[in-house]
Amino acid sequence: MTGCSGCVPTPFSRREALKSASNGFGLMALSALMADRAYADLTAGKPHFTPKVKNVIFCFMPGGVSHVDTFDPKPKLTELAGKPFDGFYQVGAKKETNRKWVGSPWQFRQHGKSGIWVSELFPHIATCVDEISVIRSMVSGFPLHPRANLLMHTGRNTGGYPSLGSWVNYALGSENRNLPGYVLLHAGAVPPGGLENFSNGFLPGTFQATGMQADGKPVVNIEPGDKDPKIQRAKLDVLLQQDRQFLESIRNDDAVESAIQNYEMAYKMQSVVPDVLNLDKESEATRRLYGLDAADRNKRLYGTQCLRARRLIESGVRFVEITCPEVHGGNNGTWDQHSELKKGHEGNALITDQGIAALLKDLKDRGLLKETLVVWATEFGRTPHAPKPDGRDHHETAFTVWMAGGGVKSGFVYGATDEFGMRSVENVTEVFDLHATILQLLGLDHKKLTYRFGGRDVSLTDVHGRVVRDVLV
Repeated sequence: MTGCSGCVPTPFSRREALKSASNGFGLMALSALMADRAYADLTAGKPHFTPKVKNVIFCFMPGGVSHVDTFDPKPKLTELAGKPFDGFYQVGAKKETNRKWVGSPWQFRQHGKSGIWVSELFPHIATCVDEISVIRSMVSGFPLHPRANLLMHTGRNTGGYPSLGSWVNYALGSENRNLPGYVLLHAGAVPPGGLENFSNGFLPGTFQATGMQADGKPVVNIEPGDKDPKIQRAKLDVLLQQDRQFLESIRNDDAVESAIQNYEMAYKMQSVVPDVLNLDKESEATRRLYGLDAADRNKRLYGTQCLRARRLIESGVRFVEITCPEVHGGNNGTWDQHSELKKGHEGNALITDQGIAALLKDLKDRGLLKETLVVWATEFGRTPHAPKPDGRDHHETAFTVWMAGGGVKSGFVYGATDEFGMRSVENVTEVFDLHATILQLLGLDHKKLTYRFGGRDVSLTDVHGRVVRDVLV
């Protein structure tokens, strides 16, 4: 940053900044700081029409949860288990002769007054089925983890576009001026597709996800450097003045303006984040409900994030995503079991089942479920057949998601797959439809929620998407 005498120092270019930064969740923060500022077409906090819910908690299961082993029972697979599969693994692929039908190693039972079928993998969620709407007819256009993850998060299969959480944050903002509108609760793992899954894309940097980790300090370096808040505020005011002068000297660079706004948010977070995420104030009964006393460390950490999600939305955060630790699946997502299906799916269910069920029950008991939408989703399903008896491969033509909360029918099943779980055949639902429905519940018209970029008005659903009104009350 040195130059000729009398010249204004040239700031780092974005390329230089990226070269000097390390990958990981730290890069997410850098991305937010360096994102361009642009101009919103929608006044923050004002939906298009009366919303059914105020906030969203998105429980994302990366890796591809097997629909035929969880919420979509297929007795036909039990009948055919071990017999040759005479067909095509994927659309457009060559016919394979080494694959066999794979029956589910878990039993299914009907639960609740609604009688929804749930496998023994999820005994805790099974007690909540009368609160949820199960969509069994989801399809994804991509059998590859990175592209399918990006599609589920951004409505595109390539990077550079805003995530669902960023769109919601852009449209509605946070109800708490001292907290970000979009928070990602993670365990240090980055799902396939990378940080683009949580990116603000071309939206202003203030709409990027703010990551909070499960283990250790939730937000690193958030503590103030000075014990006296007046001294810290005075120092920050001096820095702000210098930043503004620098901004004027380089003719109002948008990246610097975004950085200033994000530093200000970080300062505000110092006073509220430790209190909001302090679980010591929770009762022992609540802590046990979420499994914080569990012997399994990852189960404790996931339960911690579920409880934090409740506290964050109570405090006004608009969109919270909880993602899984990479324990049983590896680099392609924790639910990616091409082999050791029983071990992997049971391990992942053990980690996540109790925390999610506790979240639903806790929200309901506190009267928060009627104003909160909880979404449980994965990027695609898994094949009903495989070359190994204890594994399943990627399957984009059928999978299951579920929703619970305000505006959603309780104890309801929508759509269906064929008798093998191969294809969604009834009320086929695309990812764009899911996005449109989530926005609808928040009072947002997916066709009207746009942002001017690249010479046109861009939306989350692009030219696709329909609201799945049959699951709404």
